[in-house]
Amino acid sequence: MNTAVAGRRLPTEAGATAHGLGVIRILGIDPGSQRTGVGIIDVDPNGRLTHVCHTALAVAGEASFALRLKRIFDELGALLELHHPDECGIEQVFMARNPDSALKLGQARGAAICAAVSHGLDVHEYAATEVKRAVVGSGRGDKTQVQHMVGILLGLKGPLQPDAADALAIAIAHAHTRAGLARAGIPRAAWRRRR
Repeated sequence: MNTAVAGRRLPTEAGATAHGLGVIRILGIDPGSQRTGVGIIDVDPNGRLTHVCHTALAVAGEASFALRLKRIFDELGALLELHHPDECGIEQVFMARNPDSALKLGQARGAAICAAVSHGLDVHEYAATEVKRAVVGSGRGDKTQVQHMVGILLGLKGPLQPDAADALAIAIAHAHTRAGLARAGIPRAAWRRRR
């Protein structure tokens, strides 16, 4: 059983989480101003990945952009309360051709980050090329390749909604990054300092 201290859930014994001894639950977020992809996986101490859930939060139907942001924050918060992830990965903002689109994407990303941080999670950021490299093996893979490999890595049948597949890919990229850095002996506090 986990306890909460200053908004963070802390394991009651060394190596224990709410999901089992040594199992880490990772939330991946693919932010978007119309649809925000969410994917959650478990990673056991041997690196085995297990699918927990995935969805796309469709928010385009709201009456105002501010209400879209609120819905991202609220719906993501509800998923966090339900699944209790331990760590979070999110895609970095890329430079869009349209400044208005880039601004809206950044605001949607901010709403998602605030939801994660308000539930005590550290947020690790990944460029799209890092995610593709981790899942497909090349930073130039396309969406179809990402969807296909996510399905294979997590043993999922049938097609995946693109935003949800991207979110699962971000969670997988975080799992691979944390495992690689742990093997190299790099302390967790230094993981994302290189940015």
